[in-house]
Amino acid sequence: MSTYKEINGTGIEALSADPPNPQDGQVWYRSDLGTFKTQKESVLGGWSTGGDLNTARNYLAGTGTQTAALGFGGEGPPTTGATESYNGTSWTELNDLNTGRRRLAGTGTQTAALGFGGSPYTALTESWNGSAWTEVNDLNTARDYNGEGAGTNTAALGFGGYFFPSPTPPGILALTESWNGTNWTEVNDLNTVKFRHTGGGTQTSALAVGGESPSAVANTESWNGTNWTEVNDLNTARLYIKGTAADNTNALAFGGGSGSYFGLTESWNGTSWTEVNDLNTARRKFAGAGTNTAGLAFGGEIGPPSFVANTEEFNVPASVTQTITIE
Repeated sequence: MSTYKEINGTGIEALSADPPNPQDGQVWYRSDLGTFKTQKESVLGGWSTGGDLNTARNYLAGTGTQTAALGFGGEGPPTTGATESYNGTSWTELNDLNTGRRRLAGTGTQTAALGFGGSPYTALTESWNGSAWTEVNDLNTARDYNGEGAGTNTAALGFGGYFFPSPTPPGILALTESWNGTNWTEVNDLNTVKFRHTGGGTQTSALAVGGESPSAVANTESWNGTNWTEVNDLNTARLYIKGTAADNTNALAFGGGSGSYFGLTESWNGTSWTEVNDLNTARRKFAGAGTNTAGLAFGGEIGPPSFVANTEEFNVPASVTQTITIE
């Protein structure tokens, strides 16, 4: 029988950490874990390391693509209006939001984005033109705790969230509002009230995924431009989840958690969710951008009070590290 060294021209190294740039098919022994690992191509996709944010923070908003993303707002602490753009390699600081806030929603592109709601509790909406933010007309209902967004900065959708008006008792929202570039208009509600959820898509084809209602839910709803319809659930219910969607037929949902921190990633094909490879760093209260084949995760929290700046990129296919089971 041939040995691994005879076949591959090298022996199996004993390492106390995974090698930084393993080759496809490479095998190594993790002496600290007592396991063998290998690098292989995965058709399910996988996460790799990207460039760090300039400002580590959680509760920020994100939008755009994997190679042209925008991250804004959040909490470092303190609460910030910091805005950064990503070019697929590194983040660049740009002009801040006019009103710094955390737990806000965002949608649009790197050069034409919309940021709305957030904490301190607000209905404020700001529009981004690629170089500066401009205050525009407010939401009809102020909301906090990551009400989610979809669409562009001239044709957007905002849905869910949490409100704190007085004297009305605070509560979770099902409210959905549509933005035409000038004003917000209330349209049909979600079927399930939720906050700390995720979603994305367009003004006429969107998804609302997971979140809290008031416990963690796996609920998924699809928007057709008029109504929300319940569709198949996530495999794992969670809140503080993040994701991205081109429309209501393809999406990616990742991370989240409550008492625990998830790296779980699921891909949506318009009918059902499929578990794919996990984030390298489990996290919550972070931002996402991109598509279900080229996604981006950045910032967030990996354990209180650990605010992080790290960025991960999801690609299909991808080279991933897997543990070898020997029986």
